[in-house]
Amino acid sequence: MHGLTGFTITDRPVFGPQARAQFAAAYPETPVILRHDLAEHPLLTLDALAALAAKLPDTAIEYNRGDLPLGVDGKPGPTDIGIEDTIRHIAISNSWAVLKNIEQDPAYEALLLALLGELRGEIEAKTGAMLRPQGFVFISSPNAVTPYHFDPEHNILLQLAGHKVMTQFPAGDPRFAPDTTHESYHSGGPRELVWHDALADGGTAFAIGPGEAVMVPVMAPHHVRNGPVSSISMSITWRSDWSFAEADARCWNGLLRSAGLRPRTPGRWPQTNRGKALAFRAWRRLFRAS
Repeated sequence: MHGLTGFTITDRPVFGPQARAQFAAAYPETPVILRHDLAEHPLLTLDALAALAAKLPDTAIEYNRGDLPLGVDGKPGPTDIGIEDTIRHIAISNSWAVLKNIEQDPAYEALLLALLGELRGEIEAKTGAMLRPQGFVFISSPNAVTPYHFDPEHNILLQLAGHKVMTQFPAGDPRFAPDTTHESYHSGGPRELVWHDALADGGTAFAIGPGEAVMVPVMAPHHVRNGPVSSISMSITWRSDWSFAEADARCWNGLLRSAGLRPRTPGRWPQTNRGKALAFRAWRRLFRAS
């Protein structure tokens, strides 16, 4: 597999047979640690990532202080250090940064699609067509914290440099993310969740270092704590018909709740949530036509 800039993306599969078998058994609902062979890559050095940050639109860049609590009220603001300096000096900048939708750059798109292409068969056997592939790169200072939140994508987080611990909580369990929070998110609200120390006993900690990755189910609440040295990690993500149906079912539940009803929580995979999803999509078409 070759990238668009002349170098080889990988000279052998990034995910070996054992990792692919583990992924196939666990996907899409069970978190699992996988081995990967994405060695230090020219596109994933600090200098290359700083250069990428300079090319990406502002909407694709997020960065803030690294010494945040596990729970935050809304999205943290940026630091007063520019994104390029933040990345190049991540070891001392006390920061957390993410470059979103790296596939906007052709070379990074090639890398993302090559990685996901290795798992396409296992993905599509379970959840159908792999939709909307996206990539995110996280650069974190020592001991930086990513506060408690959830994400709508199927996700594999590959650790490239440094170590971190991702603590995941059961997806779809209202104890860890209330139904009303899901409904608000899918209607345009924040992805940050309210943290209480009483939630801690429900989490499972996944410690990963270079050469390891962890799978994150759709909407599984989680928080991340970086280790004692700076970190680089890359999320490869995708959507499925199932994930879009779950999102639309949440939106439909929000409409029902606003009408004074108490809707049932959408089911997790392999339940399809098709009825509620179709109802919301029909309502949305009527609303737009009116």
